[in-house]
Amino acid sequence: MSTRGLGALRMAVAAAAGWTLLAIGVPQVMAAPATDGQGYIDSTARCASADTAVAFGSTDGSRVAICKSSSGKYEYRGVRLRDGAKLIIPATASGGGFVAENDGITYTVTASSLVVRTGNQLVSEKPMVDFHGDLPKTSPAPSSAPAPAPAPAPTPTPTTPLPPPLPAEEGGGG
Repeated sequence: MSTRGLGALRMAVAAAAGWTLLAIGVPQVMAAPATDGQGYIDSTARCASADTAVAFGSTDGSRVAICKSSSGKYEYRGVRLRDGAKLIIPATASGGGFVAENDGITYTVTASSLVVRTGNQLVSEKPMVDFHGDLPKTSPAPSSAPAPAPAPAPTPTPTTPLPPPLPAEEGGGG
């Protein structure tokens, strides 16, 4: 075989190998961590063993779990992947989702999104990229409900360093 023919053959083999890799798929760079019935393993978005995970999910920048205690109370357990910031607060079932409030900021978890508001102002609405669980079967609040009171002045950001993220929360993107 000529040098020219051998070079063309090598190019064809390399191209075929590249297309084969694309056809079988390349692993996702930001795949969700392992889960079980309590939420995300090695994550703040995981219920204590005595509690039941009723719902848990992740957006491109956070993970959340809604836990139910044996007394029937709900808890929001969230973590921001960028810096490992954690939030664990009481939650309530509301309008086909769960709502948690902390210092005038409201977190609403549904199967499709995580919505963060301060008063009536939308801070962020991130689609769920991974979701597990059952949502409450309640009807949404009527649209004629009075507007909530204005949010209090923002609380200064604490300067105390956060603890290191748990293993499943390291290396999160933006």
